[in-house]
Amino acid sequence: MTKNNKIRFGVVGTNFITDWVIAGARQDERFELVAVYSRTQERADEFAVKHQIPHTFTSLEEMAQSPLIDAVYIASPNFLHAAQSILCMKHGKHVLCEKPFASNALEAKKMIEASHTYNVTLMEAMKPTLTPNFRAVRDNLIRLGTIRRYFSCYCQYSSRYDKYKEGIVLNAFKPELSNGAMMDIGIYTLYPMVVLFGRPKKVEASGIVLSSGADGQGAVNFLYDDMNATILYSKIANSYLPTEIQGEEGNINLDRINIIGKVTYTPRIPTGAGKTAVSEPIDISAVTDKNEYYYEVAEFMDLIQAGKRESSVNSHENSLITLEVIDEIRRQLGIIYPADR
Repeated sequence: MTKNNKIRFGVVGTNFITDWVIAGARQDERFELVAVYSRTQERADEFAVKHQIPHTFTSLEEMAQSPLIDAVYIASPNFLHAAQSILCMKHGKHVLCEKPFASNALEAKKMIEASHTYNVTLMEAMKPTLTPNFRAVRDNLIRLGTIRRYFSCYCQYSSRYDKYKEGIVLNAFKPELSNGAMMDIGIYTLYPMVVLFGRPKKVEASGIVLSSGADGQGAVNFLYDDMNATILYSKIANSYLPTEIQGEEGNINLDRINIIGKVTYTPRIPTGAGKTAVSEPIDISAVTDKNEYYYEVAEFMDLIQAGKRESSVNSHENSLITLEVIDEIRRQLGIIYPADR
């Protein structure tokens, strides 16, 4: 770690998600962006100029070995996450890896082992679960009494699907890159469920698998000891349904699970026989002036400075359980990635 409490970052991946993460990270004075890796010098130079990054690399091995950086944010295609994370950890670099953590649970286990072996911080960049609004959900769960259902929906028609229908298969629908609807957006509905309620006892999935071998959409039911859960996700249709946690004593609603803008709590009003009562939702949203991506990077830097290998929220266990559940969903839908072999 450098002087003045700074943590020097290198980034892997020069797409729009990296742009967004950098914007959020720069709201924390500890974040210092010093290097970018890209396969081509031209793209590395272009990104470096855009974000005022002093050093560029076209060899990930060289960047991983460089004494210039302390930590790496990885936002490459999904199928590269595990190998690139392990390479960086092997050289003592802390790793913030974009979701999904890896192609499958086996790769995730190897990443977690590397974190222990090389004693470095490793965290999945799943942003909603680290925001103040998600904390508001966790803090208010007790008000629901016995929880009976978790429901979450994230369906967003992809512009890339228009190209797909024209016969042009872009990365979003390529199983060889470990892509598809679940890995891209369905995981946003699943990961918070695991954080809140742990591993489900039973998984029942159905969905639409496209001719490329990637999933276009899916619906999954889960069984817990005293509750049910259902998630819906799609890249071939839109939905405007919120996420809801239903309890015997009330409900919590989240407007959007991927970007939680508003959280409300609606208490149940006891009524007599034959009578109905409607209670007004209470806004329990957190007030913040921070970029939504600020919190995942701040959490990651907190862990580094505290000498911790993992987050208590986006923990290694939660990331592993999520991928084990996704592996089972893919098994039921018949989706196989080259990384599985």
